[in-house]
Amino acid sequence: MHRSRRGLAVAFCALTLALFAFAGTLLQVGFVLDEVVFGQAHAQSSVRPPDDAVNPEGSGPVPAPSPAGAGEAEPSSSVRPPADAAANIPTAPGIPRAPDEVGPSPGQPGALETQGFESDTNIWGAIRQGEQGTVSIPDKKLGVLVDSSGTGWLEWREKGGPLQEFGAWVIGGMIVLLALFFLIRGRIRIEGGRSGVLIERFSGIERFAHWTLATSFILLALSGLNLLYGKDWVMPYVGKAAFADVTLWGKWLHNNIAWPFMLALVLIFIFWIWHNIPTWTDVKWIAKGGGFIGRSHPHARKFNAGQKVVFWATILLGASVSLSGLALLFPYEIPMFAKTFGILNELRVDAVWGSTLSTELTRQQEQQYAQIWHSYVGLTMIAVILAHIYIGTLGMEGAFAAMGSGWVDRQWAEEHHDLWVEEKDRKAGPDRAAGRPAAHPAE
Repeated sequence: MHRSRRGLAVAFCALTLALFAFAGTLLQVGFVLDEVVFGQAHAQSSVRPPDDAVNPEGSGPVPAPSPAGAGEAEPSSSVRPPADAAANIPTAPGIPRAPDEVGPSPGQPGALETQGFESDTNIWGAIRQGEQGTVSIPDKKLGVLVDSSGTGWLEWREKGGPLQEFGAWVIGGMIVLLALFFLIRGRIRIEGGRSGVLIERFSGIERFAHWTLATSFILLALSGLNLLYGKDWVMPYVGKAAFADVTLWGKWLHNNIAWPFMLALVLIFIFWIWHNIPTWTDVKWIAKGGGFIGRSHPHARKFNAGQKVVFWATILLGASVSLSGLALLFPYEIPMFAKTFGILNELRVDAVWGSTLSTELTRQQEQQYAQIWHSYVGLTMIAVILAHIYIGTLGMEGAFAAMGSGWVDRQWAEEHHDLWVEEKDRKAGPDRAAGRPAAHPAE
């Protein structure tokens, strides 16, 4: 019975992932076609003048531009030197050319002075810093001729850069802590032994949402780690061709598995929000070390304080990584950081780091901030989920059955979630309070 339910839940999860991946692909293809086809059509329509346009220099319609070489001389103002220009070239092989004449120093008679209010140096300096101009084509981001912020973005993502270093410390540090904890504490056993009586902990729809979230997150984490570390740590061992194929499919998977992840995140929030509101019981649970330190089991309801921390970390980090992911899925359509920086400046958080945040961001900078933030939040979430996976599998006896079959041993439930068991017994009545016999040994 439990195996059939478990197989049904897995089948529904797989079907959900496949359907949302397919729908996400169609959505992104439609977005790209709209940008490319309709954008190019609009750009081309703005180049040629209408057929009934009037020529301001004379009568008749405006002539269409003719291609170069069709009977007209090519423009020469920017290519040919003036007729009276003197060529400064060597007079014979091996003889250097004559030194160029240097004019008077600035301020002396005949010196070259900057004309107008601004020099070319200032203009090109502004362009070098990402100054955005005005363009008439649909792609407004092309108004930025040079965007130097891309250099900083590459430095963040390079081998041994801040992003890779952060991921190594956070994920590697979590793995080391969990290994040390296992060596010191060992596996948390059911002290009273298995009772042979099962009690339902999670319904089928709850497990469906959990496994959809878990499966999609694992796929997102693996494909994301490959995008960040693969070029430096995987490609040298598998070769460029194999790495290119894996990364291409991984990118497609990452983009489309995001949809079932976001759906499951919403379902998890709806199902369990009321069980994860902090209470005074959670403070006492933390004060006693949650039963991980020593052998006493503090009181807990359906979710203890540790599980509530994981829940809120998953919801908040998952929502943040989803928003930045949407900004990356639909480039230049969802700017978030300029507005966020403006709010932070109004809250006077500049006192923390000593300067205000820029609210004048180019569209390229918005994408770069979204990519960096997406990576930081994703790496932090991986570390949190690693701890959750450890407790639910290797770290605690009997815990996996809660999401495996939905039923747990009553003795396990009374040791770790006694207040929840009492509440469940009151609702069920005295005749059903004992639960039901186990059809097979509980995992």
